[in-house]
Amino acid sequence: MGVLNGNPKDEPLHYGEIFNLWTFSAAAKMAMSTYQAYHYHAGDQDLKKIIDDLMDQAQHEIKDCDKLLKNNGFTPPPSLPDRPSVKLEDIPAGARFSDQEIAAALSSGVSLSLVVCSQIMGMSIREDIGMMFMKIHAQMAAFGLALLKLNKEKGWLVPPPLELKKREPVHA
Repeated sequence: MGVLNGNPKDEPLHYGEIFNLWTFSAAAKMAMSTYQAYHYHAGDQDLKKIIDDLMDQAQHEIKDCDKLLKNNGFTPPPSLPDRPSVKLEDIPAGARFSDQEIAAALSSGVSLSLVVCSQIMGMSIREDIGMMFMKIHAQMAAFGLALLKLNKEKGWLVPPPLELKKREPVHA
């Protein structure tokens, strides 16, 4: 098998894996900055807990992606500086994100992360990278479920049109 000897850590990364690790790390670093802002804007304690958990998850993603990049001779993307701390009551009403907006944005981001992780898993030839993104995918699926439950409980979910009546079958 040559360079693909069965030990994933000894196998070289292909260009797609390098690009995906780098862009995923960059996206996680951007997400950290966004989560920090959302944390300051959020008033609901349940929502803040999910944001805290998403920040922890993003830190793990950054650490894992950057470690793989460095171990393979690539410079990871730079991190953004931490946002300065602010109290909720100091954010002007017109500038503040509502809890409903934050929950919707988080749900959208988690949904996108599921698609990206699936794509990376499908194109990876190194098992360790596929497994890493499978774990991230599973964690994001759990976050998606938690956000769905939160949105329903708080009345923040805006559902698409629902079919409330069963239609009678048409006989042709």
